[in-house]
Amino acid sequence: MNKKLNQKIALIIAFLVVFIYGIIGVPSGFTGKALTDSLTKRIHLGLDLRGGVHLILQVVVAEAVNAETDNTVARIQGELKTAKLSFSQVYKPDPARPDVIKVEGTDPSKSSAVHSTLDTKYSNEYDVSGGGSDNSFTVTMKPNIVKALDEKTVQQAIETIRDRVDTLGVSEPVIQAYGLGDNQILVELPGISDLDRVKSLIQDTSRLEIHAVVGGPFQDEQAALASVGGTLPGDQEMVHGSGALASGSDADSVFVLQRVSVVAGSEFRSADPGTDQNGRRNVRFTLTNDAGDKFYEYTSANVGKSMAVVLGGRVREVANIKSAIRDSGEIEGSFSENEVETLSKMLRTGALPASLNYLEDRTVGASLGADSIKQGVTAAVVGVLVVMVFMLIYYRGSGINADLALFLNLVILLGFMGFTGSTLTLPGIAGVILTIGMGVDSNVLIFERIREEVRAGKAPSAAVDQGFAHAWVTIVDTHVTTIVSAAILFLFGSGPVKGFAVTLTFGLAANLFTAVYVSRVIFDAHVNKLKPGELVSI
Repeated sequence: MNKKLNQKIALIIAFLVVFIYGIIGVPSGFTGKALTDSLTKRIHLGLDLRGGVHLILQVVVAEAVNAETDNTVARIQGELKTAKLSFSQVYKPDPARPDVIKVEGTDPSKSSAVHSTLDTKYSNEYDVSGGGSDNSFTVTMKPNIVKALDEKTVQQAIETIRDRVDTLGVSEPVIQAYGLGDNQILVELPGISDLDRVKSLIQDTSRLEIHAVVGGPFQDEQAALASVGGTLPGDQEMVHGSGALASGSDADSVFVLQRVSVVAGSEFRSADPGTDQNGRRNVRFTLTNDAGDKFYEYTSANVGKSMAVVLGGRVREVANIKSAIRDSGEIEGSFSENEVETLSKMLRTGALPASLNYLEDRTVGASLGADSIKQGVTAAVVGVLVVMVFMLIYYRGSGINADLALFLNLVILLGFMGFTGSTLTLPGIAGVILTIGMGVDSNVLIFERIREEVRAGKAPSAAVDQGFAHAWVTIVDTHVTTIVSAAILFLFGSGPVKGFAVTLTFGLAANLFTAVYVSRVIFDAHVNKLKPGELVSI
């Protein structure tokens, strides 16, 4: 019996050592500062404790739909030309309905062939109608495809933002879909204080695109429209900016470009800041293999013509194609050091699939976090001390048992957080305090049951056996129901709510171990030392 008890005690000590290591690791020394530094390296503080940036973003998903149907317009033109089916134009008639495409001017005698081509190629994603006396067809994106594209756009935006945030070196950022609104993203960056820099890095679509130039530069949009007969074709667009062909580096000119880009930001494999032979800052880029082949095919067929480098929706450069270009090049311009660094990051991490609107942005000061930590830790320490004193007074010797189990419970909880890299938030501290209450509740259930058995005249060992046996079911029931509630909070909550759920779940799991196993071992050790006829101190 003693050998079995010693093995259980050794197991508890081993647990204690392992989880203390989880809390502080191997400190560089045993001074207060060294232990504090080790603790903060293992347990990360959340936004509300450490301070940082809090953002709620709205993804403009309509832009992704617009971009997708722009590509479809180009594909339809290519398909009809390949099938030798004539048409006057393929365009999107209503800017407010980017999911609708019109095909006009088809040959009435080949109406069925046009319908068949469109239906065969696009029926999975679009509804095709028309083909009557007006010789036109309407191609409309299906609602389920629009919904799927919206969801994909939000997810791509989250991934892109996460890649960009990683370049800031933020520890434990929160970047996730925000469940309180449609197409919204929650971003929390602990330890970051420069809100403007974060907003610039995150929101800048910086979508680098290369477009064929139809005409320009023009002084204004009226002049640009006049150059194409007063009506802009559906496959072309007007873009403002200043390029090498514009009069003056700061001039705001208008260019007419082909709407569909030759290559775009998502097709860039790498981008690095550099300087040219004259010492001017530039960005050197490399395209993916497929994009390089496509770019080579385009530049080979258009030597002597112009192409525009469009960045963030503005023409930054207009260059003449002197020879075929495959997969590498340079972007030159009047860049500051920050601009060239930011542009390289944008191209490396990929472009956002759509622009973002800021619904909420704020900076949480470190002083607020320090106050929260101080008050939260004070509340936890005072709560623990008051509970320990109460247990010692009310349950006498057995109160020591409860206090030891409570201490080990906190060590296991913090050790769990250290091993898993969990983030401690202010609600997380509340979860720790609630765990203390649940731990005491478990001990009270066991101790009161043991008291009843002692009053009934049972021997100490039998009273302890019956106390744990009868209280076990109730303890498991209360813990499981609370863990289920915490799991629901974790699944459907966000940020601090998840922090509360995590600490509560870890704490309850630890409490099951300490209240049932550790307390029982301590009671068994105490009962073995009792003299004949001596009662348990409870």
